[in-house]
Order: sequence, then C-alpha cells, then structure tokens
Amino acid sequence: MSPRYLASRLAQGLLVLWIAFTLSFFLLYWLPGDPVITMLGAGGELQSFDPAEVARLRAEFNLDQPLPIQYLLALFAVVRLDFGTSIQAGTPVTEAIAAALPSTLALAALALGLALAVGTVIAVAATLTRRPWLRDTLAALPGLGVALPTFWVGLMLLQVFSFRLPLFPAVGTGTPAAIVLPAVTLAIPLSAIIAQVLFRALQNAWIEPFVTTFHASGYTRLRLLLRQALPVALLPTLTMGGVLFGQALAGSVVVENVFSRQGLGRLAQTAVTGQDIPLVQGIVLFAAAVFVLVNLVTDLSYPLLDPRLRAARRKVESKDGHTLAEVAVRDDATADASPAGSTAEPASTESESTETEGARA
Repeated sequence: MSPRYLASRLAQGLLVLWIAFTLSFFLLYWLPGDPVITMLGAGGELQSFDPAEVARLRAEFNLDQPLPIQYLLALFAVVRLDFGTSIQAGTPVTEAIAAALPSTLALAALALGLALAVGTVIAVAATLTRRPWLRDTLAALPGLGVALPTFWVGLMLLQVFSFRLPLFPAVGTGTPAAIVLPAVTLAIPLSAIIAQVLFRALQNAWIEPFVTTFHASGYTRLRLLLRQALPVALLPTLTMGGVLFGQALAGSVVVENVFSRQGLGRLAQTAVTGQDIPLVQGIVLFAAAVFVLVNLVTDLSYPLLDPRLRAARRKVESKDGHTLAEVAVRDDATADASPAGSTAEPASTESESTETEGARA
C-alpha cells in the first residue's frame, strides 16, 4: 500500500466527516422548534419562561450567535475533539455516547454474526443444489428479506415469540434473552445482502478454470465449493463490510425503538426529537468515523487476503521499475553517444556521395 494511496484515502475520510457534520448541523437548524424551549419544557411557549434564563441558555450553547458563527464555532470545537454538552441531559456528548454504545455494539455484533451465517448457508445451498426450482427459490429469498420493513419484522416477531409464545421478553436489555429478537430482526436484511453478493460471487467463481481443473481431478461438488470456490467468493463480500456496518447502525434506530432497548439508535432518536444539536452531531460523526475506518481497514486488508492482487501488484511494481531503469539507461546512452553520432553523420554522407560518383563514372 503506497503512502500516496493511504494519504488519499485519509483525505477522503476527512471529507466524508466534514460533509456529515455540515449536513447534520444545517438540517437540525432548519427543523421547526427551539432547542432551549424544548429543554425547559415540552410544549411550552417562550413567554412562559424567565427571559433571563432563556438568554443564559442561548448564550451557553452559542444559539444567540448568527448561523455562520454558530457553524464555525461548532466546527472549530470538533477539530479540537470537543463535542460539547448535551442540551437535554446536560452531560458531555462523549459520555452519553459511551454509555449507550455497548448495548448497540452487542446488538450489531450478534446481528452481523447471524447474518453472515444465514447468508452463507443460503448462497451455498443455492449454488450446490441441482434442482432449478429449489435454486430459484433460495435465490429469491434475499430479495424478500431486503423488501420486508424492519419495524414490521420486529412487530411480527414480538407478536409470535413474546405474546403468543412467551419464549423471549418483549422489551428491555436486562437479560441475554432480551437481545435475541432484536438481533434476529436486524439480521434479516443484513443476511439478505450477504446472500445476494455471495451467491453471485459463487456463480462467477464456479466457472473459473481452476474450479474445472480441481473438478476433473476428482473433487466432489461440496469439497470443491468449500475448499476452492468459497474462499474466492468471500472476498467480494468483504468489501461490503462498511455498507453492512452502516446498515446495522441505521437499523438499530428502528430496532431499539421497537423493542424499547437502550442504545445508540434510541439515543439518536431522542436527540433528534429534542433538537439536541451537539448530541446528534456527535452521534453522526461517530457513525461516519466508524464507517470510514471500516472501509479503510477493508481496503487495506483486501490485498492481504487475495494472492492474485499481491501478485499483480508485485508484477506492476517490477514492470514499472524495469521500465524506468531501461529508460534511464537509454537516456544515458543517448546522451553519451550524441556527439559521436553527430560527427559520424557527415562521414557517412561523404562516403555515400563518393560511392554514387563512382557508380556514375
């Protein structure tokens, strides 16, 4: 990985963070309502509060400044890694995010694990089966999983497995069983994405020449798929890591509200409802930073996992180095031979003219 490429990716990541910060700032500013009035009392009017207290709070959160000044003050504070204080809770934004993060990370990790297992099983089964109707049915399941609304899936799971069959608690975060239904709800659309990408990659890997060679040497279909085709097909799925993590964060907002779980998604929903600008911006920047980091790690690890990319990179670097060396030697030889070449040209011309005159005679 060249330093220029790494610097380019870091610059792109910083640009993504700045765009996320800017969009969240102005979108929250354009929302109707007043954050200070919301903090003092829901549904209150400005005239029902002490003007001095309202003015103090506006000055404390820089809401008494013009919009460009508010934006620049908030931007300079973020550059110093100062994310401010939550308007609603009165606690630092970093503490609020740190308190809600473990629950969301546990939910996202379990959901991604389930999604990877289910998506892989569906893709492998659809590739191995010789029955067209079964292959078409399995290949259609990912589309159905993506189309189902997350909140509807969560409500159906609650209705069946919490109310009719009291196997899992309906709400809360206190017990390990309480995370099962939220994780399944979040894993369904994620597994659909993994199954779609992996099935197409397996179809492409199945027609590669090396697969035909191994099949001719006596490999069974199952062994050939698990030992040769699947490792190659998993590489395109790796590039979906950033997208899958973004889907998990976005889905956690819906899932945590449906199941009344404490977490980053529910914290974001509460912050947007209360126009808690510092807290919303902190959550948005955190999600964007994690998204950028996951994509960067994926890009850096992809050549390490794919021998073909490593071989191609070494070949390109060797070819470029050899070409540059040849050019340098050619330039040096041309520079050294240029005086002799200019001297030899008249001699050659004179010899040719003498031979021509002899022929005429």
